[in-house]
Amino acid sequence: MGAKGLKHRLQGFTLIELSIVLVIIGLIVGGVLVGRDLLAAAAVRAQISQIEKYQQAVNTFKGKYGYLPGDIPNPIAGQFGFQTRGLLAGQGDGNGVLETTFGGTSHLFQGEEGMFWVDLSHANLIDGSFTTATPSGVFSGNGPTGSAIGNYLPQSKIGSSGYVYVWSGGWQSFAGQPDSINYFAISGVTGSGWSVPLMTVAQAYAIDKKMDDGLPQFGNVLAMDTGMFWASGGPTTGCSVPCENNWGDFAFIPSSSGGISYAPVSPSANSATYDDQNGATASQTCYSNGDTMAVEQYSVVNNAHYVNCVLSFKFQ
Repeated sequence: MGAKGLKHRLQGFTLIELSIVLVIIGLIVGGVLVGRDLLAAAAVRAQISQIEKYQQAVNTFKGKYGYLPGDIPNPIAGQFGFQTRGLLAGQGDGNGVLETTFGGTSHLFQGEEGMFWVDLSHANLIDGSFTTATPSGVFSGNGPTGSAIGNYLPQSKIGSSGYVYVWSGGWQSFAGQPDSINYFAISGVTGSGWSVPLMTVAQAYAIDKKMDDGLPQFGNVLAMDTGMFWASGGPTTGCSVPCENNWGDFAFIPSSSGGISYAPVSPSANSATYDDQNGATASQTCYSNGDTMAVEQYSVVNNAHYVNCVLSFKFQ
């Protein structure tokens, strides 16, 4: 090989060639990021649409049968061809509030909350077939786990392992002051019927903003669900249980036993201050007010992509 040929081989890429390569890499990265954003936006839209369809199904059902699904009392339930109801409160009492027998802890799968989906399915108002729950069935311990949960509850459109369920009572229900409002909720679900975080802070904020006011503790879309009081931060006075159970910024904390504990507890029972962390890391918060009495805000600035949030939607 001549000196001229060797020199040509050692020259490498020209600036123009490098520029072209960098442009191509930039286009690929940009396309990936845009694609990710489009997928995230599509998931948010799909979740909003799912809740709206369920709400429409509820209104159609009530207009046709005169009661909320799950809440039809006897003998009316049998007259319409639905399952016979139980005799106790929460088993089909027609009071307009979706309640549960609460025998054991797996309340989402039994009583009126479980029968809600059975009735809507029987009336052909929703996709899927839900026939497993019973009005008066009581689990001796934990309820279904894994894919068996899908026999009782529809899967959510957002999150890889989330479900949609119904509940009532609001954040004060565990304080003995239920609000008698019915809610749809979206979260992960355990066999004991309690929730685990499902969506990112950015997803929760986007859904709340599109459907409501974008505030986690106000309006019709709320960052709370059954078993978690507020998620979290409630009033500092007038509670029938210590108010610290409803204070603070919300965070999920993995417990030493492998489960999930929550961080709504303030360090002192009669303090007007808030505690952001309570042992949680900053990346675990769904929303925060920065340890002030200001209105809580979703923690989008620092925690947008962390899976920390759950949402509830008031029946309309």
